[in-house]
Amino acid sequence: MENLEYKMKKFELMINTADKTLAEELISPTAFFLTPASTKPLYGPQGYLSVVKWMRSGFSDVQWKLEEMIAKDNKVAVMWTCAGTHDGVFMGLEPTHKHFSACVMNFYYFDEDGKIVNDIAAEGMIAILRQIGVFAV
Repeated sequence: MENLEYKMKKFELMINTADKTLAEELISPTAFFLTPASTKPLYGPQGYLSVVKWMRSGFSDVQWKLEEMIAKDNKVAVMWTCAGTHDGVFMGLEPTHKHFSACVMNFYYFDEDGKIVNDIAAEGMIAILRQIGVFAV
């Protein structure tokens, strides 16, 4: 399996550019993702890119920066800084033109071919807010 750190740097480039070719190289077609972008699981490279496009619909300049990662076997934990400007409608909220910067944590799982098969986000407070009905999704 290719070096996971190298793969995650390519993944960072993919999410910051929405590069379809990189998505197909890095993400298994059988991968599934749970996300607030959809009430149903999303699958494969196109599913993952739909999340990127969903984020860009509300934050056209959104960028993710890989800050730190730990890899073991076929698993990688990544701490990202995600930043952007709320310049589009997002989850029904009209643009505020406010800039945000947030630390987020994700866990990635790779198959034997070195492709991502799952991405689990450590949602923290947003999970609580979602479950108590503050967010519709």
